[in-house]
Amino acid sequence: MNTNRYLWCVLALCPLLATCTISEERASATVIVSVVGTNDFHGALIPAGNFGGPGIFSGYLRNLRDARTTDSGGVILLDAGDMWQGTLESNLSEGEAVLKIYNALEYDAAAIGNHEFDFGPAGPASTPTDDSDDPQGALKQRAAEASFPILSANLIDASTGKTVRWPNVSASQIKRVAGVKIGMIGGITEGALATTILANTAGLEIASLSDSIRLEAQKLRKNGANVIVVTTHAGGECSEFSDVRNLTSCRDNSEIFRLARALPRGLVDVIVGGHVHKGIAHEVNGIALISSYSRGTAFGRVDLTVDLASGTTVNQKIYPPQPICEFSAVDALTCGDEVKGDPAATYEGAAILRNTMIDAMIEPALASVRDFKSRHLGAEATVELRHGPTPESPLGNLLMDIALQAVPGADVSLHNTVGGIRAMLPAGPVTYGRIYEVFPFDNRITTFSLSGRQLRAIFSRQFESGRWRSGISGVRISAACDEGNLQVHLMRPNGALVSDDEQLLVVTNDFLASGGDGIFTPVIPDGGFPVDPSAPLVRDAMVNWIERRGGSLSPGDFYDAAAPRFEFSQPLPIDCNE
Repeated sequence: MNTNRYLWCVLALCPLLATCTISEERASATVIVSVVGTNDFHGALIPAGNFGGPGIFSGYLRNLRDARTTDSGGVILLDAGDMWQGTLESNLSEGEAVLKIYNALEYDAAAIGNHEFDFGPAGPASTPTDDSDDPQGALKQRAAEASFPILSANLIDASTGKTVRWPNVSASQIKRVAGVKIGMIGGITEGALATTILANTAGLEIASLSDSIRLEAQKLRKNGANVIVVTTHAGGECSEFSDVRNLTSCRDNSEIFRLARALPRGLVDVIVGGHVHKGIAHEVNGIALISSYSRGTAFGRVDLTVDLASGTTVNQKIYPPQPICEFSAVDALTCGDEVKGDPAATYEGAAILRNTMIDAMIEPALASVRDFKSRHLGAEATVELRHGPTPESPLGNLLMDIALQAVPGADVSLHNTVGGIRAMLPAGPVTYGRIYEVFPFDNRITTFSLSGRQLRAIFSRQFESGRWRSGISGVRISAACDEGNLQVHLMRPNGALVSDDEQLLVVTNDFLASGGDGIFTPVIPDGGFPVDPSAPLVRDAMVNWIERRGGSLSPGDFYDAAAPRFEFSQPLPIDCNE
């Protein structure tokens, strides 16, 4: 026997045998893939209160990514839409400032939210002014600049009947993470077109969310995806997170829950939701659902344990919404405070380190608006002026009164104070920045005439459905059942009833006038009411009014509990057949 030849064979085969053994061990192993979800950031480059902001969020991501690197796992970072509209520092660049931060944070995919359409064409016009303007120009520009895919499976190009195919926008993508093929699908709420300025969604339709997600997920599974994660601008609400299967604290008939139940069991692993700015960390139909409030205050997390041999998920751990705190969290909605001596926050066993590079990226956007935001309007709020959860509130009534006075001869102002007002007006000096936070939309004042009968129909529909979203000024409204029928009465300030045939000049905004929120549905003409693109912005009317009035602003100036603008005989929704 040739001993040298024998030894050469053994030495040559050993590496191959060792490789086979290692591969077999690897194939029988499991890995953890952490799915991190954010939603409804709304341009919040400045942290709110004691919450940490993007620089601190980067520290949480770094610690989690380090932990997964240590155990050979991975992280998928997703956003559920409404990323950049909502603050002056983001809006002035049509979301570019936020997109740069998202690129730096290394998002893997994001969904399109309804407010992604708010900027309309690229450039200063907020809606198209002629046929050369692309209604979705600003959105397409931001999408093309993203270093991650923008996903939407049910946003349809009406001209083709298929999902939109814009640069860097698709229905889904597959990405390999830690040896696991992960299919990522995007979606948008089926009500998106009703919550967006009509002119900016021209040429678009919304398909069934559940059908679109199901078909796309089945395609991804056939293409070898081991795990399917969905990021969709659709939501729900829960208030308790101690038991992921206990839905008693949830509004479990809301859109994201309906979506989960409509999907075949085992098809989708995780859904990241948003849109309604609430928390979810629950399991429905075997699917992990997460959503984490808004404005960068928290993130959602699901850890999936995946068997590499079979490619199947063998375990999932759903975390409650994780607050983004520089100092240790007091609870899910409250961060600690350095002044109070709270310790610095830790995550995954390590201290949270602020990403100063992110902070430096944000600074130019903040500097560009600093003077605008600090401009004093000559008035002082004695205490915080609040809004919601109902349309009538001190801040809601203030907006209604300003809109009414902005148009000489107007009889009624009507706006979506629920949804249209985005922040409280805090106590202290009233600045342009504070007003911008209250009303960040570039909505324009719009006027048209309606009869008393038409106004009653508008409010009857809201009261019977329970979707009461509009505040009012110029008249008071009462609603009561009479012999099985809902009777709605409009009364002028002097108590005189408004007759059915009486014509009233109504002041509203272009969003509602074009069909937004469905408020004018009973009376709106095809294509909406005419809108003057040169009309003043609602926000500018607010600023001008406050500057002229000056002095102090107190809740009692605009809200009188003893003389409400709306009076109901029973709680909403009103059912006169009960």
